[in-house]
Amino acid sequence: MLDEYINDMERVQALQNILIAKSTGQDAKNSDYLALRNYLLKKDKYKELLPSFVRTNRELEQFWAFIKNKFSTYAERRYYIWQEFLPILDHLEGKTQTPLDQSTSSVLKVFDSEGVHVAWQRALERRTTDPEGAITAARSLLETVCKHILDDRNVSYDSNKIELHELYKLIANELNLSPNQHTEDVFKQILGGCSAVINGLGTLRNRLGDAHGKGKLPVRPVARHAELAVNLSGAMSLFLVSTFNDHSKI
Repeated sequence: MLDEYINDMERVQALQNILIAKSTGQDAKNSDYLALRNYLLKKDKYKELLPSFVRTNRELEQFWAFIKNKFSTYAERRYYIWQEFLPILDHLEGKTQTPLDQSTSSVLKVFDSEGVHVAWQRALERRTTDPEGAITAARSLLETVCKHILDDRNVSYDSNKIELHELYKLIANELNLSPNQHTEDVFKQILGGCSAVINGLGTLRNRLGDAHGKGKLPVRPVARHAELAVNLSGAMSLFLVSTFNDHSKI
């Protein structure tokens, strides 16, 4: 059944159509639902993008019990399902990616560190569906890049206690990225800005990420906050990796 479709975009659309058919009184095969659901849930990159009702309803009848009580009209059900499928369809169409996504993913994969690439992909996938998780993943990406470079350079650090800005300070000294290592004002200004970005990402993760408990009135990040954090993290990681690779050739 899965071979009927040429790509995952068609498979996701087929799953959406099955659910719409079921919710609007049309024929829908439970076997087709099971095959598509199981296929997509096995792919980690889709799990968080799929609608929650796909993850929680293992059978079509379970979904029917859910949707018939949630909305009384066919139009409401169709609209709801269409909206819930937007994140994964946008992802498959590339609407949630920027040119930076592609260049950073490519460079980090060549960086020969699977953990770095996994961290970057995790941040990309969470931007719209899980802003708090995306901010935490963005910080983890930078931390992974910094530690990889320091390990390669045999620079010692306390991995259990060191903060992100402290890691970056070590990196900056190693790769000649500290403002005080340059005399040109423009370079000092740009490199000082890089340091400020690192400090900001570390603070943002502590304030808005999902790594710490929240008070009674927590500040909740939205997609634009996560996108900013992920893009800044990706840009800085790309810059650090490129600088590291250039120094390795010397």
